[in-house]
Amino acid sequence: MTPDQERLSHHLRRLKLHRMEQVLATVAEDATKSQLSYTDFLTQLLEAEVDARYERTTLSRIRLAHFPFTKSLADFDFSFQPSIDQKKLKELAKLRFIDQGENVIFLGPPGVGKTHLAVALGLKAAEAGYRVLCTTATDLVTTLAKALAEHRFEDRLKLLCQPKLLIIDELGYLPLDKRDATCLFQLVSRRYERGSIILTSNKSYSDWGTIFAGDNVMASAILDRLLHHSATINIKGESYRLKDKRRAGLIQPLPTLLEGGEALA
Repeated sequence: MTPDQERLSHHLRRLKLHRMEQVLATVAEDATKSQLSYTDFLTQLLEAEVDARYERTTLSRIRLAHFPFTKSLADFDFSFQPSIDQKKLKELAKLRFIDQGENVIFLGPPGVGKTHLAVALGLKAAEAGYRVLCTTATDLVTTLAKALAEHRFEDRLKLLCQPKLLIIDELGYLPLDKRDATCLFQLVSRRYERGSIILTSNKSYSDWGTIFAGDNVMASAILDRLLHHSATINIKGESYRLKDKRRAGLIQPLPTLLEGGEALA
């Protein structure tokens, strides 16, 4: 490195332009070989710094979102779940629903890819610069109930309303008591038309009363706010996680029930 480059590297380090400092020698060498103008040389250095900062902030948003894993729409096997409208998913991936404060709800039995698709949209949002938070329904209501008991409920609601996109996974796997249902209702109401929610559930809408301890009024109130501006994706099919074991004959398929409850052999 020449004395001029060392001096420039020192200034970049003091300004905390670390990626520019890292690529300085390489870009300077390429600029000399290609006879780049000063403007093009500076542009390449700045592009490297901008790309590095975008990568750091994106990784930070992804980390703070608390995704259970990072999988994209490209990783999803749509051929295994033909009931899913790919065009609808591609439209949702444009993220206009977030700008419009709309919700997305994935319904279907366990293992059909609801969480994968929810996380994929959340990952897309984080990469686009939106603040995202992902949690399970159980963890969410536990956090809200604890805040309620500690007289910090309003503060917790404010924090949960900050992300532009809130992903609530696995609603319906465990029933909620009246207190938990009320906490969830307060959150959904507070985010209504202000922030988007992606929600996954193994229960059809007609069965949501069972989620809320048989309280159909509460279920209707929550659904009213969730569905007013929303898209519903119904996924019908077998568990993706168990497909290989079924094909190997390690797990027998569940019997199909005839009308009246008789099993079809």
